[in-house]
Amino acid sequence: MISGSHVILHSQDAPADRAFLRDVLGFPGVDAGGGWLIFKLPPAEVAVHPTDDAPRHELYLMCDDLHAELDRLRAQGVGATRPVSEQRWGLLTAVRLPSGAELPLYQPLHPVAHGL
Repeated sequence: MISGSHVILHSQDAPADRAFLRDVLGFPGVDAGGGWLIFKLPPAEVAVHPTDDAPRHELYLMCDDLHAELDRLRAQGVGATRPVSEQRWGLLTAVRLPSGAELPLYQPLHPVAHGL
C-alpha cells in the first residue's frame, strides 16, 4: 500500500531554501539527522499530462485564495516573480526561493482531488 509521496527539490542553496519552507511557508518538519529537514506538505494530488518532449516533473503549491496568500508572503518580504495570470485551469504566479529557483503557486479553478 502506498502511504504518501516524497517530493525532492534540488537546490544550489539548500539551507536557505529549507529555512524558506520552514519560516516563510510555515511547513512543519522533522530532522532526519544532521540537520537534514524533511517537511510535511499540504494534501497533494498528481496529474499526468501528455508531452512530445522529454518527460519531466513539476511542483506547484495550491492556494485556496491566491491573492490572500500573496499578501501574506509580501508581508514577509516575498514578492511574486510574475504577475498573476488567469489560465483555463486556475490563477497562476510564482515566488522565488532564496536559491533563485521559482516555485509556482496557483489557485485551481478546476475540481480538486486532494479533498477526496
